[in-house]
Amino acid sequence: MQRWRGLADVPEDWGRSVVTIGSYDGVHRGHQLIIGRTVELARHHGVPAVVVTFDPHPSEVVRPGSHPPLLAAHHRRAELMAELGVDALLILPFTAEFSLLPPEEFVRQVLVDALHAKAVVEGPNFTFGHKAAGDVELLADLGTRYDYEVEIIDLVMRGEAGGGTPFSSTLTRRLVGEGDVEGAMEVLGRPHRVEGVVVRGAQRGRELGFPTANVETLPHTAIPADGVYAGWLITDGERMPAAISVGTNPTFDGRTRTVEAYAIDRVGLDLYGLHAAVEFLAYLRTQEKFASIDDLLERMAADVKRARELVDTFDAQ
Repeated sequence: MQRWRGLADVPEDWGRSVVTIGSYDGVHRGHQLIIGRTVELARHHGVPAVVVTFDPHPSEVVRPGSHPPLLAAHHRRAELMAELGVDALLILPFTAEFSLLPPEEFVRQVLVDALHAKAVVEGPNFTFGHKAAGDVELLADLGTRYDYEVEIIDLVMRGEAGGGTPFSSTLTRRLVGEGDVEGAMEVLGRPHRVEGVVVRGAQRGRELGFPTANVETLPHTAIPADGVYAGWLITDGERMPAAISVGTNPTFDGRTRTVEAYAIDRVGLDLYGLHAAVEFLAYLRTQEKFASIDDLLERMAADVKRARELVDTFDAQ
């Protein structure tokens, strides 16, 4: 998959393409429907499929300090899009100047002059241009002028047939923030992931016989609610069953919120300085302050046993 940073990176001889535009944070199942249809339509027309997204998140520029928790880093989104068959990813630097583009000028610069769109695929709530003044109806109207077709995808609904809540990044962030990682997995179509570099912490886990990888997560990451989880620790191409702790380690009166993963039954791992990912499969319990180290160790052993059972069950499905 080709990756372009800004309109100037798009090849001058780029031909027609089928395009979809959006933040696509998380590349959840609703996004997968839109991107999948973009790829399908591109194959039908014999042209490339292009995803256009933004960095930073538009809200951070329009309303500084309102950056939402991110469900996936840009490189992770790119990996997921490539798996869906996308041919090119255009990341547009979202600046204050760019945010002032009127809707028609946005269409002309991005869809017409740069990408020569033959078709554009979006969800029903897509907006674009200054103050989000453009909507799917305007997008279609402009398509008749600039020679591209527009297809709107109705997103799959959760809940009872014929009703419920549409798949959305907002819904996923709420579920993650509440610790409902199983609900988030239903929306995403896969476990929620956080990632970063493994750093040295207090090393209490090593002293207690449960050495953990302390993952320094990327800025604005959507981190699940404090608690203990079952999941996976992924690093250097290896995916290991893990018991995961999110919180401040109240037994030791900690103040810094951390994400720590214990790779179950693995001995002698040295992960310091490596990039690692943590995937959340299931919520086990809240964070607790134990009266003694022995009580803590007993509970940790039970957590590891339960985490192992859950991961094994999930892998067997």
